[in-house]
Amino acid sequence: MTLLGNVLVADDHPLFRMALKQAVTQAFPNANVVEAENIDQLERLTDAGEQFSLLLLDLNMPGAHGFSGLIYMRDRYQAIPLVVVSASEEAAVIHKAVEYGANGFIPKSASMEVMVQAIEKVCAGERWLPPNILPQHNPLLRDEDHDLAKCIASLTPQQFRVLGMLAEGQLNKQIAYELNVSEATIKAHMTAIFRKLGVRNRTQAVIRLQNLDVESFSAN
Repeated sequence: MTLLGNVLVADDHPLFRMALKQAVTQAFPNANVVEAENIDQLERLTDAGEQFSLLLLDLNMPGAHGFSGLIYMRDRYQAIPLVVVSASEEAAVIHKAVEYGANGFIPKSASMEVMVQAIEKVCAGERWLPPNILPQHNPLLRDEDHDLAKCIASLTPQQFRVLGMLAEGQLNKQIAYELNVSEATIKAHMTAIFRKLGVRNRTQAVIRLQNLDVESFSAN
């Protein structure tokens, strides 16, 4: 089987990006791997209209919050196979990732052989989950979870970036400096973000975003 186009490997750990890149090239020797180490780099690729044939996405990318990065990328690349890679191996986290649109889930503890197998299976149109994970028969996501996912997906790349910085506790002045825009621009983004999330202020936005925390699912 030949994989046409680019493969995105998005992870903040250089050694694990290297391992994923090796797994991709073992499965598809002619694949062109594009790397990203944070949400900012990821969004610059999407802003530029970069096309991919496979997405390998760290669940805890810097700049994302919980499942928000997965939701954002799933909406941007709706028909592309997407595999989540994560150190969180709890069944609830894995099943939530699938419900949010992942086609597969590779634990970071997986061997190279297993990673290659998972990539091949997903690219063949199959779903791949760790063998110890039993099928989930009842949906885990509530209506409000789906509503929040739609809100996150509706954000523009810049708004998503601002929301991530807001969740980290940064002030408008700090966000404006890092994004090299005016505070007035950030305030406009904030207004749009609050409207899309159905909240009135920063605190409410952060509280709503906490519903996407991976930790809250892994604790269940």
